[in-house]
Amino acid sequence: MSLTSAAVVSVVAFGAPLAVRLIGLRIPELVLQIVAGAVVGPQVLGWAHDDTPVRVLSVVGVAFLLFLSGLEIDFDRLRGQVLRLTSIGFALSFALAVVMGLILGAAGLVRSPLLIAVILAATSLGVILPALQDSGQLDTPFGQVVVAGASIAEVVPVVLLSLLFSEDGSGVWSQLTLLAVFAAFVAVAGLLIFGFERLRWLSRTLLALQDTTAEIRIRGAVALLMVFAAIASVFGLEAILGAFLAGATLKLLDHDRGMTHSQFRVKLQAVGFGAFVPFFFVSTGLALDLHSLARPGTLVRVPVFLAMLFIARAAPALLYRPLAARPAQVFAAGLLQATSISIPIVAGTIGVDLGLIRPENYAALVTAGLVSVIVFPLLALPRLGATGPRTAAVTQPSAQSAD
Repeated sequence: MSLTSAAVVSVVAFGAPLAVRLIGLRIPELVLQIVAGAVVGPQVLGWAHDDTPVRVLSVVGVAFLLFLSGLEIDFDRLRGQVLRLTSIGFALSFALAVVMGLILGAAGLVRSPLLIAVILAATSLGVILPALQDSGQLDTPFGQVVVAGASIAEVVPVVLLSLLFSEDGSGVWSQLTLLAVFAAFVAVAGLLIFGFERLRWLSRTLLALQDTTAEIRIRGAVALLMVFAAIASVFGLEAILGAFLAGATLKLLDHDRGMTHSQFRVKLQAVGFGAFVPFFFVSTGLALDLHSLARPGTLVRVPVFLAMLFIARAAPALLYRPLAARPAQVFAAGLLQATSISIPIVAGTIGVDLGLIRPENYAALVTAGLVSVIVFPLLALPRLGATGPRTAAVTQPSAQSAD
């Protein structure tokens, strides 16, 4: 087994943030990772291939990405009027996405209008958080509703992917049953973790081992991620759902009010973004069908998908008008909610594997997602009142991607 391709991917992952910082590129680092992956891939330079080591590391990378996305969910925001408003907003968004998926299906451009609808209704929460932080809107009522809306638009598509597009091909009712059983497993696991946290001897042991070479909390978090992902696969669901719920469970249970392990989340991000997540984005570039993307028919679909992504996700922002200080903020919220890259890549890969998305459509969807995370936040920041994006926000979205 050769590690040559994995070595090339790791060098690309190392060089991407340096290039963003040194050249002064106003783009998220993940965009450069995907583009560089395409350049060093088999269709251009041929220095790296999507071989077994790269694929394994990529699978771990996407699991970590969804795990860290689950850690982003702020459950305190998802309640009361905010929950009702954002739930209605997502329902509207998904309805628009379904209509546009049906239009694309009737035109013969896509094979699965429903899968396209799931992709169009998704948002990358990790891109939204730093933009709101930059503008000082994160803790305002307006910022809270935008984050809550983005959270729902990240959670629901992951669930729908597992429910409707699982590789085992069973019916929806069977998948609903499996999903309910898996949810019960997650609830029981969460209760057990909650109970164990109350054991003083265990708390003392974790505290003693957390900053040693044992890194016991990191090992526990990785174990939770892997177990949830594996159990989800056993139940016939997508492993990404298990990874996402592992992060959400950890966020819900691990409050650390005593600040006994304040570096825990930082270490998790270091493991994820420092080691595994870049393999997912660079390998996406390796597998991207550039020959299909270069065809005029495929290139035309990029602005079509981008426009539909904007329509599906920006329209619900009109519901946020009562909480906005000025109309421009509503438009900015729509732009931010239309940023999406992780779900187009993940869902697109599933669609290609199941024969529901043609490779050229996958290439166009990923390209549209790349454009959305480059252009939409840059257009949104001035309308939110920010003076400009922080380096950290441009280099790495929040505590994650993503998407």
